[in-house]
Order: sequence, then C-alpha cells, then structure tokens
Amino acid sequence: MTDIRAATVLPARRTPITLTTEDGLRLIGELALPEHGLSKHGEPAATLVCLHPLPTQGGMMDSHIYRKAAYRLPALADVAVLRFNTRGTESEQGKSEGEFGAGETERHDVAAAVKYAVDAGLPDIWLLGWSFGTELTLRWGLLPAVQGGILLSPPLRRAGDQDLDNWAASGKPLTVLVPEFDDYLRPDEARQRFARVPKADVIGVPGAKHLWVGENYVRIVMNEIVRTVNPTALPDGNALPTTWDE
Repeated sequence: MTDIRAATVLPARRTPITLTTEDGLRLIGELALPEHGLSKHGEPAATLVCLHPLPTQGGMMDSHIYRKAAYRLPALADVAVLRFNTRGTESEQGKSEGEFGAGETERHDVAAAVKYAVDAGLPDIWLLGWSFGTELTLRWGLLPAVQGGILLSPPLRRAGDQDLDNWAASGKPLTVLVPEFDDYLRPDEARQRFARVPKADVIGVPGAKHLWVGENYVRIVMNEIVRTVNPTALPDGNALPTTWDE
C-alpha cells in the first residue's frame, strides 16, 4: 500500500499527442488513459480537456494541478486526461507552435483539443480551466461535444457577463472552485457574478489561494472534479483514496 503524495505517478497509458489547429499550428500535448485503455464498460467514464493558466506568467500543460490530474485520475477515477500547451507555450513536454494570442486566437486551440478528443472516441468531454484557462472555457468552450466546464480560480477578466449569459442559455453546467484568498475573484463576489448561470455551482474553498498550493487543496480539487464528471468513482461518496494498492 502506497501513500499518494505530490509526486506519485499512478498507472496509466500516457501518450504524447499533437493537435492541429484550424489556422495550421501544431500544439504538443499528452493523453493519459486508464492503464487498460478502456474500462470494463468499454471506455473511460469521462474525459477532461485541460486549459492551463496564463502562459506569460508560467502557465502550461505541466502546471501542477494538471500534472497531478494526469498522474492520478486515470487510475483512481477511470477518467481520461488530455492536456496540452496552447500556442507559443513551452513546458518540459515541448513547445507549441505560434505565439500567445491573449485569449483570442486560442479559440482555435480549444477547438482543436475538443476535436481530437471527439475523433479519438473519448466520451463525456468536460473542459477543465484554471485561471486563464477558465477564460478560454467561458469564451470559447461552448462546443457541441462539450458536456460542461469546471473552473478553477476564475478571474472573470477577459470573460464577462455576456459569456456567462451564453453558458446560461446553453443549459450546460459549470462547477466553479473559488479560493477563499484568491488574487482576483473571491467566493462572495463569484457567487454574485455566476448567479446569472442557473447551472453554475460555486464552491468556496476555505484557506485556498489562486495557485492551489498544498496537497490538501489539490485533493479538494481532484475530489470536486470527480464528483462532477464521474461521482461513482468516489468510494464513500466523498473522497478519492489517498493510498494505492500496488
């Protein structure tokens, strides 16, 4: 029995992938699937397409929440995790072509990632945005194959009320995790802003900050992700396991 810690890598099938955008760029990424590839039901239970924080401030596909999602969720929750570097973004995995588009041309990146998931036959696609990635989710994520969105630390700067109204009109759900001590948007204001989206569930996280540093906060994030996309994977209805039986 192994304790699951910050650097623990659980079994999965992890494959480098390349996304091709409508405007001709190649973006590097990775797809992590349950180790058996397909679940006993014939496919993963759900799919996360991860949209990372602001690349000009160090955001990338290897930002710690996404790295840990890819390390843990295929094994613990039967969830496929697709993460990638948006245009011009570099990480240990490599650098995507193009230049940072300030959230505008990245609309093509979002579309390319969702198309890849669809073409790969991945089920129940959810967008998982963090900070800048929440702006991409809200502005460009209302694609037919997308089931809903999970937002971590949404600043609501590039995205505004019109984007929220579009989500409200779509009827698609949003799970919104807001740190108590966020740098941009804190829980009370977030509840006011997202009140215009009937299917937005705003969850304030006591003690947390914008970057979700600390294993206790990482576990809260992982639990809420799974509660949204595959709640049957929570063994007692509350939390993912904190140990792994090898």
